[in-house]
Amino acid sequence: MSLEKFISEAISPWMKNEGSESDIVLSSRIRLARNLKNYSFPIIATTEEANLVVKQVKEHFEEQKYDKYGPFELLEMDDMKPIEKKVLVEKHLISPQLADESKKGAVLLSSDESLSIMVNEEDHLRIQCLFSGFQLNEGLVLASGIDDWFESKLHYAFDEKKGYLTSCPTNVGTGLRASVMMHLPALVITKQLNKILPAINQLGLVVRGIYGEGSEALGNLFQISNQITLGKSEEDIVEDLRGVVLQLIHQERAAREMLLQSSKLLLEDRVYRSYGILAYARTLESKEAAQRLSDVRLGIDMKILKGVSASILNELMILTQPGFLQQYAGEILSADQRDERRAALIRERLNLEIEKFN
Repeated sequence: MSLEKFISEAISPWMKNEGSESDIVLSSRIRLARNLKNYSFPIIATTEEANLVVKQVKEHFEEQKYDKYGPFELLEMDDMKPIEKKVLVEKHLISPQLADESKKGAVLLSSDESLSIMVNEEDHLRIQCLFSGFQLNEGLVLASGIDDWFESKLHYAFDEKKGYLTSCPTNVGTGLRASVMMHLPALVITKQLNKILPAINQLGLVVRGIYGEGSEALGNLFQISNQITLGKSEEDIVEDLRGVVLQLIHQERAAREMLLQSSKLLLEDRVYRSYGILAYARTLESKEAAQRLSDVRLGIDMKILKGVSASILNELMILTQPGFLQQYAGEILSADQRDERRAALIRERLNLEIEKFN
């Protein structure tokens, strides 16, 4: 394996497996924050201490296998170009913080990219498990197993009363962040989502954009995750999130049905208009491309548009991001050049779909 393998394809192998409720829930993620005992946390660690953490991870886990996953490969941030790190961010394999700010950061990746362990981000370890569709319970089982594997070789910073100790107080306790990526175009179109968001926040959950905290909700994609990590078990946290997600799935489906019943012509026009722009545009900004792709995906899921794969949203949302466009081009591109390349890649991808279905 090499870095090239992880940045050459927009779709990670795990994304090709279709999970439940995949027309609305694109992916599920379980992330555990952990720190090593007797080491300064990354936010105040010296370079020497950070290097020692990477060394321990490398010695115990690189090229090792866990269950059916592996061998794992360790990639160090210092060895990567800015564009290469940006591609890993766009694929959700590392965080923007690890790419931009970490001291001697690294990431341990499984070959199918469903397991990602960030080293020296905000915490010494961020264990991340990714699944397609709505698979939070499966993610928790896997993350817990990986966590036990790491703890069998490393000594965690743990307090009997507080639980796992983390850099940010909001992660103390279980250190668990469970999240799902949801496509909610009908709730946005019908203006119902703004009424729902305050209720979600009151339940101890938070709604963010596609790349987490501080990011924009491009293409009607929303990341919903827990805020509370202390005072609840991992199972209870996941179950609380599951309940809210099931409600959102129900409400999104009801909103789609309402649009079909009351505004079918307008909905069809919206879908086909967006498809036409994607199929023929010569320049596309990222925000417009995301919105048009969302419309097309909605049309596919509602059986309005045929002959196009439902995975197109997942693939093109990554493929048309700035980092991936420049990695694909092999050079740094201006904003105008990226817009031109984005439009060309989308046209090329749609043409492939037409050839595949004809």
